[in-house]
Amino acid sequence: MPSPTREAVRVAVLADSDTRWKWGALTARRLAPGSPAPTGFLLRGRATPTARQLAEVGAGTEPPREVTGHEFLRAVAGGGFDVVVLALVGGGVQAMLHGIAALGPGTRPAVVTGYVGVVYEKLADGLLLRHGADLVLANSRQDAARFRAVYEGVGADPSAVTEAALPFLGGSPHRPEPGRDTLVFATQPSVPASRADRLYVLRRLIGHARLHPGREVLVKLRSRPGEHTTHLEEHPYQRLIARVPGGPPPNLRFVHGNMGELLDRTDLLVTVSSTAALESLHRGIPTAVLTDLGVREAHGNHHFIGSGLLTSFDRLDAGHRPAPDPDWLALQGVAADGGYGTAFDTARRRLAALLDGPPLPPITPYYTPVSAPGYLPGVLARYRLAPDGTPLAGQEPAAESGGVRRVVRDAVRGAARGAYRQGVQRVAPVIRRMGEL
Repeated sequence: MPSPTREAVRVAVLADSDTRWKWGALTARRLAPGSPAPTGFLLRGRATPTARQLAEVGAGTEPPREVTGHEFLRAVAGGGFDVVVLALVGGGVQAMLHGIAALGPGTRPAVVTGYVGVVYEKLADGLLLRHGADLVLANSRQDAARFRAVYEGVGADPSAVTEAALPFLGGSPHRPEPGRDTLVFATQPSVPASRADRLYVLRRLIGHARLHPGREVLVKLRSRPGEHTTHLEEHPYQRLIARVPGGPPPNLRFVHGNMGELLDRTDLLVTVSSTAALESLHRGIPTAVLTDLGVREAHGNHHFIGSGLLTSFDRLDAGHRPAPDPDWLALQGVAADGGYGTAFDTARRRLAALLDGPPLPPITPYYTPVSAPGYLPGVLARYRLAPDGTPLAGQEPAAESGGVRRVVRDAVRGAARGAYRQGVQRVAPVIRRMGEL
């Protein structure tokens, strides 16, 4: 069968959260411009996004279909996809790689994976779990060098590492408007993690708003109570606000919505370490990364060492605006000078060569039952796969149910997921506090 042209590339995207769906869907569009919209799948789990969350990320595609890992592998086995983009945590990528490899000989899709944003933790673990994909996308020159060094250091083939960029950078350059003064704080679900630290940030934002009554202070929330994102959020800001004496001033508001649209009216972006900082810098928006809670690996703001962006609320209150270091920006793939238009050229060329060349060789991940017999089986078992990538005994996918049965099944799953999320955000913190008495 002749290889498809790039204009006819058929892409499937498998994601496990709202942010990874955004990365995966937009990456697919960058890699195969002019091709039909990617077919979307959501891997069922604790972070499965709601319809509202999917609409908010602004990926511009049809809603993805929720599936198990087995159901996705069955869809891949059915053919029809030239490329599969795995927008998953490392363990999920590894499981799907072994699952695709276990489908047997025949034409397989090219497999692409990467990271949603700043890679500030579990570098070796996450990279080795992604090894085996045909393209491991790096979001910057710095990341590409780090990724290759890890693979080379363990004797793994580094050739899949391909420098690209974050697929959601873009938008209009920042232009101040007379009379507009908007500060946006980009929240993160797990940074900072503790209730005390998050209350500190909230109080400082309220204090800043009161100090500058003519400034609009917007707290950009990632989710509503009961929703999950990539990470668990045990202490949502919208609940903590009730514990702040006096409440917020009128010029401070909580907002949801697409980050790109919000950046259109942002004059200062403040965060602890959100990837939104890179979106903001790409547009030339003044950007600040907070040091109030320390420059720490746990917070991810250590990634911004050398950026010129590190500052504190005290300095922001006094009017300070950090100036980014241009050399640091270049290393991070932030191309405010217009170079972003070519950021995916290398990845597109490499993907075209894979699709137009001979049949793809078998997938060969770094982790195998021989190289990691004490680790790999546990990773695969979490996705109901045996060490050889086949379904665990008794876990073979059943025929797709339809009609009323499917509606009832999905409703029960949705209720169970909602109960789990409420337990994490409401019950679990109460139990922990009781245990500290």
